Amino acid sequence: MGEFSKEIRAYALKNAIEFGQANAGKILPKLFQHGLKKEEVGKFIHEIEKVVKEINSLSKNDAETQFLEYGKYVKIKEEKERVLPELENISENMVFRLAPYPSGALHIGNAKTYLLNALYAEKYNAKTLLVMDDTIGSEEKHIAPEAYKLIEDAFKELDVDYDKKIIYKSDRLEIYYMYGEKLILMDKAYVCQCSQEKLRNNRAKGIECECRSLSISEQMERWKKMFKSKPGEAVVRIKTDMLHPNPAFRDRVLFKISNREHPRVGKKYSVWPTLEMSWAIDDPMLGITHILRGNDLTIESDMERFIWDIFGWKHPVINHTGLIKIEGLESKLSKSKAQKEVESGEFKGWDDPRTWSIQSLVKRGIRREAIREFIEEIGLNKQDITVPIENLYAINRRLIDMEAKRYFLIQNPVELSVKNISAMNVVEMPIHPDKPEKRLVRLVPGRIYISEEDFKNNLNKEIRLLHLYNIKLGKNKDAEFISMENKAIPKVLWVSVPQVAKILMPDGKWISGWTDEHISELKSGDMIQFEKFGFCKFDKMNKKKEYEFWFGHK
Repeated sequence: MGEFSKEIRAYALKNAIEFGQANAGKILPKLFQHGLKKEEVGKFIHEIEKVVKEINSLSKNDAETQFLEYGKYVKIKEEKERVLPELENISENMVFRLAPYPSGALHIGNAKTYLLNALYAEKYNAKTLLVMDDTIGSEEKHIAPEAYKLIEDAFKELDVDYDKKIIYKSDRLEIYYMYGEKLILMDKAYVCQCSQEKLRNNRAKGIECECRSLSISEQMERWKKMFKSKPGEAVVRIKTDMLHPNPAFRDRVLFKISNREHPRVGKKYSVWPTLEMSWAIDDPMLGITHILRGNDLTIESDMERFIWDIFGWKHPVINHTGLIKIEGLESKLSKSKAQKEVESGEFKGWDDPRTWSIQSLVKRGIRREAIREFIEEIGLNKQDITVPIENLYAINRRLIDMEAKRYFLIQNPVELSVKNISAMNVVEMPIHPDKPEKRLVRLVPGRIYISEEDFKNNLNKEIRLLHLYNIKLGKNKDAEFISMENKAIPKVLWVSVPQVAKILMPDGKWISGWTDEHISELKSGDMIQFEKFGFCKFDKMNKKKEYEFWFGHK
C-alpha cells in the first residue's frame, strides 16, 4: 500500500460508519494530522475518491469488520481539560454581575460575556446579580419592552443561576442624581451648555470650555434647570485632564437629557446617566467584586476607576475579554439590526433563526450544554478572535446524535413505477445506524418516489434504494427491479407513502420535501436526522397537515 493508504481507508471507514456514507471532503483534512503537506494534496485526491467509492459499496457490517483492522490508524484528538484561568483577588464572598441592555433578545455573540460571568461564578461558588442596564439608551438602539422577559428566558435556557431579586437601573435614578450632585459640589463635574461641535473642537485641542470654570453655585443652579430643559440643551461632564492622551477620555458625559418614554417608568425622568456613571456608582454599592466585560468597554472601565478614586472607593477587579466574530453564519449577527427587522415584521419574531438569539438556537435543537461548552472552550480570550460556528455544531452533534432517529427526505420528488417486483407491503428500516431497533415502513407495491436530482443523475443506471432493493431507471420514469443484493452501486433515498415536511432554514427560508409516514410518531421538540440533509427539530403539524421542522445543522 502507498503512503497514507491505511490512514485514508481508516478515516473513510470511520466516516461511513458514523454517517451512513463516506465523504471524500471529510477525509483529506484528517491526513494533515499524519504529516500530509498542502503541496502534496493533489497526489492523493484520486486515491481518496477511489477508496470512498469502494467503502460506500460495503454493508455496515463489512465496514465495521474492516474498521477493526484499520481503526488503529485513526488519530484520536486528545481532549484537554477545559479550565478557566484564575482571576485575581479570590475570596469567599465574590459577586459577579450580568448587565444586559434590554434592546432585544440575547444572541450567541453577546451571550458569551454573560456566560463567562456565570461560569466563573460557578467555579468560585460566587453570587451573581442580574442588573437590567435599562437607562434610556439612544433613539437608534432603544429599549424593547419584550426584551426584559426574553433576557430572563435566555438565562433560564442557559441554566444561568442568579439572585432572585432582579435589579433595574430605571429604579435607581434618584441614587445617581445624589452622586451626580456630590461630584458637582466636590468641583469634580460641571454642567455644560456648549454645542457638540464646539465641545468636539475643544476636546481635540485640549481646551477647557467656559462652562467648566463657573462656580459651584452656578453649576448647581444649572443642574436643577436641567430637569426642565430640552434634549441637547445641557449635559453633565466630569472634569478630567484636558490634555489626556486619549481625547475620548477628556471631560466625558455623565448625564444627558431625554424626553423619550421609558417602558418601565414612563416619562417620570428626563435626566439619564451614561453607562459609566451608573456603573461607577452601582458596582461598589451592589458589592460587585469582579467584572468581566468586552474590550470595547475599556474606556468605560477607565472612567469607573476615575470616579471610584474621587470617592475613595475600593476597586472591583475588572477583566476585559476580546470580542468574538463567529464565522459561517447565514445572516449578520447584530442585535440592533435584528431589532429593526423584528419591529418591521421582516423577521417573524425574536425566535426567527436570522436573529441568532438563544431562543432561536433552542428552537433549532442546539443544546444549552453545547452553548456553554462552546463558550467555555473560547474562555477568557484577551484578543478579538474568529470562531467558526461549526465548532458549536460539532459539540451539539456529539450530544444529540444517538437520540436522533433517521428519516429520509425527498426534495422535488419523482414518481417511479417499478416493474417485475413481487408485492412487498413493508420493509424493515434502522432507526439509527448504531442501534438495533428497526421500524416497519409501509410500501405501495411498485410505487416509489426519489428526488429529481437522483433520477437525472442515474438515468439508465442501476441504483440501490437504500435498505430496500436494486432497480434500473428508465427515461419514462419507469424502473425495473434487478435484485435484493447490496452491491457497489449508488444508494438513493426514497419514500413510498409520503408525508409533507417543511423545514425552516437558518436564512429564514422554508424547504419542503417528502418523508415517510412514521414522521407522525414525533412529538414537538424531538430531534431527528434527515439523512444526507441534516439534524432538525420537530415543531408542529400546521393547518395544512404538513410537518414543520427547524433546521439545526449538518
